[in-house]
Amino acid sequence: MSDILSRCRDLVAVYYHKRVLILLLLGFSAGLPLMLVFSTLSFWLREAGVDRAAIGYFSWIALTYAFKWAWSPLVDRMSLPIFTAFFGRRRGWMIFAQLCLIGSIIGMSMSDPLEDLERLALCALLLAFASATQDIVIDAFRIESAPEKMQAALAAAYQVGYRSAMIVATAGALTIAAWVSSDNQGYNLESWQTAYFIMALLMGVGLITALFAKEPLVDTKEADEEERLLQLHFSERYPDKVAKAFAWIYSASVLPFSDFFRRYGKTAILILLLISCYRISDIVMGVMANVFYVDMGFSKEEIAFLSKVYGLIMTLLGAGAGGILVMKYGTMRILFLGALLVALTNLLFAWQAHIGYNVSFLTFAISVDNFSAGIATAAFIAYLSKLTSSGYSATQYALLSSIMILFPKFIAGFSGEYVNAFGYVNFFIAASLIGFPVLLLISLLNRANIIEEQRIEAKAKAKTEAENEQESDKK
Repeated sequence: MSDILSRCRDLVAVYYHKRVLILLLLGFSAGLPLMLVFSTLSFWLREAGVDRAAIGYFSWIALTYAFKWAWSPLVDRMSLPIFTAFFGRRRGWMIFAQLCLIGSIIGMSMSDPLEDLERLALCALLLAFASATQDIVIDAFRIESAPEKMQAALAAAYQVGYRSAMIVATAGALTIAAWVSSDNQGYNLESWQTAYFIMALLMGVGLITALFAKEPLVDTKEADEEERLLQLHFSERYPDKVAKAFAWIYSASVLPFSDFFRRYGKTAILILLLISCYRISDIVMGVMANVFYVDMGFSKEEIAFLSKVYGLIMTLLGAGAGGILVMKYGTMRILFLGALLVALTNLLFAWQAHIGYNVSFLTFAISVDNFSAGIATAAFIAYLSKLTSSGYSATQYALLSSIMILFPKFIAGFSGEYVNAFGYVNFFIAASLIGFPVLLLISLLNRANIIEEQRIEAKAKAKTEAENEQESDKK
């Protein structure tokens, strides 16, 4: 019994690491702003009597997150005056983004949507831009702070903090607003301003964490050398300042992509295929999930508790388990396991569609599905982190994380048409089947990795033998 307990302690020991706690708190800092420009803001605007059309236009602000890859090269290669000198490149960008976040949330808390809607919109846009920038730099900070085997654990901690902050920014903000206006049944501007001001104070969690965190050591010698050579090349045709500007732009926007294909060669196509397809099974299924629950006769309360609260808990537990499994068995094996589990669990919903309304079985299906998704997500984030290289981690991760949702989201757009034509049982079976080709891609990549490792080992062995022969000849 003592041996079993000892092994369990060894497995969860990764979550005692200081970096894991830091990512938990930074996850909270990253998750808080999202809902403040999304659902919570929509609630405030509608209660204030803002027209639905205007609220719909406000939702476009959230599109900022989808284009964060566009300015991720700046985060990678540009030093911020004062901030970089005092805190380092990653922490400098992080603290700058967090100060902008605090300022923009305070700006929103001082706005009145009925009197100055444009000011509120401007502050919300700044909030979204600063939040997306913070996401870019935290991803880079996470990748550069720990080796590959710890990435899943860091991702799990980040998810716990992120999801917890989303609850605080929604249910927490609404509770504060309701408490402040407890004596007033109608709209109360002060209650919402107070709620947003408290959210701004809570952003101090991320700021304090960034101030006391340790700047990761990043080897940028290769990237810096390539930029220097580019500057020499451009200086043959342009003045020094122009050549320096061209070299920086090229190294920031082009080299991260060329570096990726140079390192992985032909395998890069296979990698990009896997990234674009890995989440296809759960994303396609997820689009129709709430519609399915309604059509099966489940109440709003049952759906809210099982899919949002209970499902969230199971997802976080799965992410934690995924971090432990990646530490013990490696990224590729758990990547395969996660993809297999996600594909298989869709069959549970096919059975749910067959039996109809059954709370007990839905509880089981959601538990298994969300736990599996947590494992798959933790392993996938660890894999994406592994693919980036020093000096370009922010740009490459931002691009890869964008690629992973483009194709699945496109396919998911046809899910409603498929359900109308073939029904829910066939839909969930199809959502399961489209996940199995992902297993083949993982197997092919794993084989390619093994072949590459054997080639490197053989080359190193041949070099060692040649050096030994030279030593023998000298003697």
